Amino acid sequence: MIQLDKKLRVGILGGTGMVGQRFISLLENHPWFQVTTIAASARSAGKTYQEAVSGRWKMQTPMPEFVKNIKVMDVSDIDAVADTVDFVFSAVDMTKDEIRAIEEAYARTETPVVSNNSAHRWTPDVPMVVPEINSDHYEIIKYQRERLGTKRGFIAVKPNCSIQGYVPALAAWKEFKPTELVITTYQAISGAGKTFEDWPEMVGNIIPYIGGEEEKSEQEPLKILGHIENDEIVKANGPRITCQCVRVPVLDGHTAAVFIDFEKKPSKLELIEKLNNFRGFPQEADLPSAPKQFIKYLEEDDRPQVALDVDYENGFGVTVGRLREDTVYDYKFIGLAHNTIRGAAGGGVLSAEALVAKGYITHK
Repeated sequence: MIQLDKKLRVGILGGTGMVGQRFISLLENHPWFQVTTIAASARSAGKTYQEAVSGRWKMQTPMPEFVKNIKVMDVSDIDAVADTVDFVFSAVDMTKDEIRAIEEAYARTETPVVSNNSAHRWTPDVPMVVPEINSDHYEIIKYQRERLGTKRGFIAVKPNCSIQGYVPALAAWKEFKPTELVITTYQAISGAGKTFEDWPEMVGNIIPYIGGEEEKSEQEPLKILGHIENDEIVKANGPRITCQCVRVPVLDGHTAAVFIDFEKKPSKLELIEKLNNFRGFPQEADLPSAPKQFIKYLEEDDRPQVALDVDYENGFGVTVGRLREDTVYDYKFIGLAHNTIRGAAGGGVLSAEALVAKGYITHK
């Protein structure tokens, strides 16, 4: 593992929301990163962090002591925030146009932005990365910097939480050439920034609609599986993916039920072996947050389960089970990932670690 002489100074944009809170929880005692700055809306600016989130702390663990007395800055005071940090995580709650503008503004101050937001996921020169799968896409940053006129600043994003339970399997099975997938995701309420206390309507309920999730679930895998051509990332031609996204009464953990066809017909044993042995850059570089085993296949008929498996590898790993032959498609399986760790803040932290290891994020 890389050893840094001193920790990098980190800012969290949108630090009072649920994803911002998850960033703060994950960064407590991080070996490389030190949260020095929290920025949020004008209504929170000037308050201590503890005051700003009073009655709204949504994590199941207590608020870390180190963050309680940090004075919240105004996220729109871009130069002032940028002066205090080496890079920022972005979890701001704004319109897509506002997010695109403010993230580019931070990047132009020579401050790298690692974003949890969807606004820049389809910007052609912005890498959208699952570090185990397509860390080579960070190479597009040199073209993005040319466009922005920066030497150090850039934007990198992580993909949507809904895809984390099945895209790793697609990457592990790449040599068998997946051609078509039919997917239903069963998504936790924390994906909407909610708990059961502030969304009691979800208790004992299912809502068969999550705005924008189906389009993201069908299209984002194709960018991840795509390639760099000239100065942009070109999405893959396949596989074809159709998806339904359902909100279920679960706090954390997105489950995916997947039917899949392959061009080459693998055996079940081959598929399981590829899952269990799949490794990527985080494992090779021994990044601080990297799961030792990214994907784990569970043999039991009733696994993976949210209650038993969502925290696999501290929420950074993915579990797969119930792989079996199907009567219409070649195979079907169940995948599970923690939506606010692997699928949100944790994916951002792991991406930042990969960007440090590859030399894109450094001390100012």
